[in-house]
Amino acid sequence: MLKQTDVLVLGGAGVDTIVHVPELPLPFADSYMIRPGIETRAGQSGDFVTLGLHALGLRAHHLDMIGDDHEGDLVRAFHRDLGIPLTEAPLRGGTKRAVNLVGPDGRRLSLYDAARTHDSDRFEESAVRELAAVTRHAHVVITQPCAFTLPVLREAGVTVSTDLHDWDGLNPYHESFALQADLVFLSTTALTDPERTMRDIADRGRARTVVATAGAEGSYLLYEGELTHTPAVTPPAPVVDSNGAGDAFASAFLLGRLEGEHPRRCALYGTVAGAYACTVPATRTDAIGRAELLATVAEVEKERGAGGVLPAGTPA
Repeated sequence: MLKQTDVLVLGGAGVDTIVHVPELPLPFADSYMIRPGIETRAGQSGDFVTLGLHALGLRAHHLDMIGDDHEGDLVRAFHRDLGIPLTEAPLRGGTKRAVNLVGPDGRRLSLYDAARTHDSDRFEESAVRELAAVTRHAHVVITQPCAFTLPVLREAGVTVSTDLHDWDGLNPYHESFALQADLVFLSTTALTDPERTMRDIADRGRARTVVATAGAEGSYLLYEGELTHTPAVTPPAPVVDSNGAGDAFASAFLLGRLEGEHPRRCALYGTVAGAYACTVPATRTDAIGRAELLATVAEVEKERGAGGVLPAGTPA
């Protein structure tokens, strides 16, 4: 019998090869001498969300398609070593992989191998239903074939969140995720008018809560028609890599949501966790713990007032 879980994470298991580059964009050259070197490790969006949830004391379970290859072994070891349950289905094209170019300022450029998945890839519906029956919430990553699980999760009565990452507001692939989730995260990176996109998601879809992360500008929360701004917090150490910051934000936001906090306070949870993640080198897998998160949130609230937010448009 499956154990009761707090969050079922679907998709986003894979391997990244980290390459430190002297600057981004990287000027053309015949070759570069790379330091501190090149390293391959398990950890893509779904892996990092489960890591964040686990570090915060929530019971997480990860479901994804994984290849019978070296990369798949790295993903399996990642979950086994952390004690995070993993349910896997075979992926014929091989485990998902990417190359991340990381600049000195922590910015990153990800190159995803799109040849690893196919339109015909599917989870067994019975496996999704079995896992959904013992979870409080599902976080669905936008990797193939997770879109097909959304109706199943809805029928099971499970609340759903998703992260659209750098959606431009137009790509139709993301729409099924955006309009079928109860809670939507996305980045402002590719948006010309973030508020318009956020309101469009809320008006046309199921989401009552839409969150747009904006890097050093913090994040924006649309909840019940009101848009508020959560300014960024000062990271606890030098910023070295932004990889995984959005996943950390989502994990901490979900902690607050599952514990009944107001979405504005959940956004502050996410902001603190995201700032912490930016201090973790790309070659490491680490996440903020519950005690440190709550202590930092309390400090920020003491400085800013309850919730740590401002009306949207107010300078931080």
